[in-house]
Amino acid sequence: MTVRYLFFIQQPYSYGILRPLQTAIREQGGEVAWFLNGAAVHSQQLLPGEVQLTSVQAVKDYQPKAVFVPGNVVPDFFPGLKVQVFHGLEWKKKGHFGVRGFFDLYCTHGPITTDKFQQLSKQHSYFQAIETGWPKLDPCFDLPKREDNQRPVILFAPTFSPALTSAQALLSQWQRLSQTGDYQVFVKFHPKMAVEVVEQYQAIANDNLIISDEDSLIPLIDRADLVVSDTSSAVSEALLMGKVVVTFNNAQPEPYLLDFSEAEQLETQLEKGLTPTDRLLEDIEGYIQQVHPYRDGKSSHRVLAAVDQALSYGVKRKPLNLHRRYKIRKSLSYMRWS
Repeated sequence: MTVRYLFFIQQPYSYGILRPLQTAIREQGGEVAWFLNGAAVHSQQLLPGEVQLTSVQAVKDYQPKAVFVPGNVVPDFFPGLKVQVFHGLEWKKKGHFGVRGFFDLYCTHGPITTDKFQQLSKQHSYFQAIETGWPKLDPCFDLPKREDNQRPVILFAPTFSPALTSAQALLSQWQRLSQTGDYQVFVKFHPKMAVEVVEQYQAIANDNLIISDEDSLIPLIDRADLVVSDTSSAVSEALLMGKVVVTFNNAQPEPYLLDFSEAEQLETQLEKGLTPTDRLLEDIEGYIQQVHPYRDGKSSHRVLAAVDQALSYGVKRKPLNLHRRYKIRKSLSYMRWS
């Protein structure tokens, strides 16, 4: 009998997180269906061959072995083991270690999150935490060897948050640097970036400063000699791919980042990043070992093995969690309690 799995998503970034897992499931002869919930995701974002379920009854008929979720909630009335795979690697962010009573299994990414979630597992007793790595990063370690760039390639990937973004603060600096021709700069905006900010960059774009429409950051990070950001998820992804990262006013700067606070320092920081010290490279490696030590591209396979392991231990009753259960029912217009 074919093993079936369900992906429950509410944000567009979930596609990139779960598609490597979909590939691993198909390699093992399994099937995948997607359940899209909310206005931010829609069927046009699915690829040919991807299956969508559009009703609670369809999910119940499908009988998935497990439901994978990059977000914080999942319908408790869906069949299958409820698995949290996380929407990012920002373990410092408020709420990353929040336990909301929905999940049977947390698939953690590295020791710095595994240790905490295993402590929480002992405390709450109804879920398990197993270290697997992050499915989204699997394609990072299966990329063809790229040729050396003829001139330094810089990826600028700012966050969209008005309180944290570096996009407007660095606009004039990028304009000036693009006119020198010393660098090839690619700008990748978050889908939620303010339209007026995107338009400001479009107005200064030229052959040396290109606004990228790539769906995924991974090819852009791979191509870059250096990544510039602020307090964005792009920071973690670039570090884990072995890149040096320059940040502008990072919320929690660490030794593995080249952080700066004055826009006029940008070019100096680029020069430092392109000629990193041995100490900086050691700090980056230390970060990798703590946050996501897996570089074999097999995290998705470890997630599937973790599901089997969790099921072998048995599923335990979760907290009543009435308020959150009511909210997810309301969002799906499903008010039954079974």
